Amino acid sequence: MTEILVQVGVEGQVPSPTRVVEHPAWPVLKDAVERIRPWQSKDGSIDFDAEGAPSRDEADGAVRAVIGAVGELAPLLPHDRAYHEALAGDLRRWADGDFEVPDFLDSLLAFQPAAHREDGLQHLVVFPMYTQNGNPDRNLEAVVLRMVWPDWLAELERTRYDNPLFCGITFEDFTAGYDTNSAVLFPETIAVREAPERFTWGGIFCDREAARFRRVTEAAVNILGLELPEDVAALVHDQKRCEEAFVLWDMVHDRTHSHGDLPFDPFMIKQRQPFWMYGLEELRCDLTAFKEAVKLAGDGVPQARDVQVAVLFDRMFRFPVTGARVRNYDGLGGQLLFAYLHKHDVVRWTDNRLSIDWERAPQVTNQLCAEIETLYRDGIDRPKLVHWFAGYELVSTYLSPHPGSRWAKGPDALDLTQPPRKLVDDVLPDEFPLSMFYEALSKKLKNVIAETKGITADGAERVAA
Repeated sequence: MTEILVQVGVEGQVPSPTRVVEHPAWPVLKDAVERIRPWQSKDGSIDFDAEGAPSRDEADGAVRAVIGAVGELAPLLPHDRAYHEALAGDLRRWADGDFEVPDFLDSLLAFQPAAHREDGLQHLVVFPMYTQNGNPDRNLEAVVLRMVWPDWLAELERTRYDNPLFCGITFEDFTAGYDTNSAVLFPETIAVREAPERFTWGGIFCDREAARFRRVTEAAVNILGLELPEDVAALVHDQKRCEEAFVLWDMVHDRTHSHGDLPFDPFMIKQRQPFWMYGLEELRCDLTAFKEAVKLAGDGVPQARDVQVAVLFDRMFRFPVTGARVRNYDGLGGQLLFAYLHKHDVVRWTDNRLSIDWERAPQVTNQLCAEIETLYRDGIDRPKLVHWFAGYELVSTYLSPHPGSRWAKGPDALDLTQPPRKLVDDVLPDEFPLSMFYEALSKKLKNVIAETKGITADGAERVAA
């Protein structure tokens, strides 16, 4: 294993900064990573015969620069010493192996941020990985982050929402793969020779989520003429409150994937299913967070009301009109929530203005959550295909299917001699198109949503100013 030397300060020298991003080695590391990224293929390897490829000496020099910079920064992060030593070893082995498909399993196993959930704790993370909702290639990335773990959140996790793998995090700085819409750091995105027996952490950037929420919500409220209660308006203009809302929402959402009456693999990684089933699962987790927030509000938890607002507005305003319409399961969940609240007269679109019945919103939103929970509970006793049709029936009760849909015509329109996974091919890419309301909203919000690419808390505050 490559050893990292800890540098000791000398009398008379200027003390080293305590923030990684303020240390002179950080821009050196960032520059070296940015030089490496364009040389890499989709799988993370470097093809030296490709057009624009570096020489082996150039590639090796860039990797040496990364290792050297990590060595200079490591003393600021003693809690990550084992990881940074393993990282240097993985980088050197990648270079010695002629830059073939990278394998960073050793450093992944050594990185254990969930074991040190301390509010404000810094981490320097370097891995070859894709960034979810960002860069699909396994490029080398470097990101400096801080843990978000205030006492009130730690107490809720300890007493009510056990989630030992969850890490709330914020950005300090990052390379190009995170100058995207990605707001997560997940171990399964990292290039390794084999998947670990189990993953031990997962991180979500609540600062990006909060900043994006504020930008999109403010625009949507203005477009729709929505009058906000004073406390809700204050939330939209407060980055810290929004971050606290999202970190609590994320912690409860994340654990819900493995809690409740689950008729199938909760993460659905090993199963091919119609995308409305993915949409229902993600919405179930969000609405569970909403339901728990209603309970927490009754117990006097200050962040609980903010979680409810964040779930409603992010799901109703941003999700339905973000991304392509091809199997957009998150968009579908947002459409379903809005349609459900609209049909139950909680949201109203009258005289080109949106209004919300804030008193009834918690009750009716929890009612939708209960319908999805009933679907899941009944699904335990159903065959897979019957369960899929039951999910389709729930969604199509509130959203109109595409007029050309075969699934909408029922089982008689499908070749039921095929296995269920083959019938997924009969699902249209946009099985539940946008309503006229959302078509109009999409045209007015699309530029705002595009501008949130790569946003951080600093970007949100600059816009607010």
